[in-house]
Amino acid sequence: MKEILREIGMIGRALDSISNIEFKDFNLTKGQYLYLVRICENPGIIQEKLAEMIKVDRTTAARSIKKLEMNGFIEKKEDQKNKKIKKLFPTEKGEQVYPFIKRENDYSNEIALAGFSESEIEVIYNLLYRIRKNIEKDWELVKKGKKRIY
Repeated sequence: MKEILREIGMIGRALDSISNIEFKDFNLTKGQYLYLVRICENPGIIQEKLAEMIKVDRTTAARSIKKLEMNGFIEKKEDQKNKKIKKLFPTEKGEQVYPFIKRENDYSNEIALAGFSESEIEVIYNLLYRIRKNIEKDWELVKKGKKRIY
């Protein structure tokens, strides 16, 4: 069997490493840019939904969100109806960095897909989407404290 997940992992780690180096000047480290992008694209998102979107546990998300808040990239605001709910919004500083992160992502996509036809790109996307959907089932299961049966 081909080691597809190893290939996906290597691609992900390489891109993450590149991004961490390139975003160091903005004081964004260890994948914090992922959170900032999702908050910029979904202003008012709550922490739990953000963690689910990025596929990390709540503790990991909380750490990154706290660092982004401390560094002035995002702010938490109380929900109008339920004061216990804190919504996440980009600050002006966060919004200024977002276009740079977006350009880097677009460039990485361009480089990764160089030489592929539009139809090949569509096939790759659809196959990866299906892989993610398959994995999400186990992610949900494990997140709820259950064990996978091998």
